[in-house]
Amino acid sequence: MPIVLIALAALALFLWLGLQIQPAPFSIPDLPAAEAKTVLLPEELPKPVERFYRTVYGEQIPVIETVVISGRGRIRPFGIWLPARFVMVHNAGRDYRHYFEATFFGLPFLRVNEGYIDGQSFFESPMGTYYNDSNTNEGANLALWAEGGWFPAIWLTDPRVRWETVDENTALLRVPFENQTETFIVRFNPETGLVDLMEVMRFKTKNDTAKTLWITSESNGGSTSYATWLDDGKPWAELSLEKIIFNADVSEYIRARGQ
Repeated sequence: MPIVLIALAALALFLWLGLQIQPAPFSIPDLPAAEAKTVLLPEELPKPVERFYRTVYGEQIPVIETVVISGRGRIRPFGIWLPARFVMVHNAGRDYRHYFEATFFGLPFLRVNEGYIDGQSFFESPMGTYYNDSNTNEGANLALWAEGGWFPAIWLTDPRVRWETVDENTALLRVPFENQTETFIVRFNPETGLVDLMEVMRFKTKNDTAKTLWITSESNGGSTSYATWLDDGKPWAELSLEKIIFNADVSEYIRARGQ
């Protein structure tokens, strides 16, 4: 019996150690970036929105056409935290793709390709593969806009997006989806003026008939983002930005798979 207990303890320690080691960051392809144009901060924005943009950008708002984001963090697809690295490629406000690798002792063992291209979603992973599912299309479009938290100029420069006042620390963000509009509730920190969290109703799986509140939040000045389903009560993803490239030609890279 003591031998069995020692073996189980050793196995538990081995598993724990493997999940503490962060992978090396992805090496992003050389994508020369163009210089961003700028526009003036619009007038008559809701007060917390104006304060946010003045804090982040000042009077000049960059026009961001494409974005490549890479970083590391952790994800919780099976109830336990797994170290992970990721790449996100955006045709801002239109398309995106994600590539995630969960790792053990820094080595990849679970790979996920997902995205939203030309209005159709895809999800490719060991947990399942499906394409152009209606629930996933809607959720992917919401993810596309929520990830604008790492390049929030898109919430001003895209003419399809609207801000509406709620109160001194809250505003509604209206974004397009097909022939309709989706609405985020955006809550701003009263001290820093930055976004604390965003809330929106979203289908959790492709088979759901009712939506669940999906919450994204930020820390470290916006460089770390969290995604939480209300019924889970704690984040399922914690992602930290390490590199970002604006306005590169991603026409081929966004349609690739993997890193």
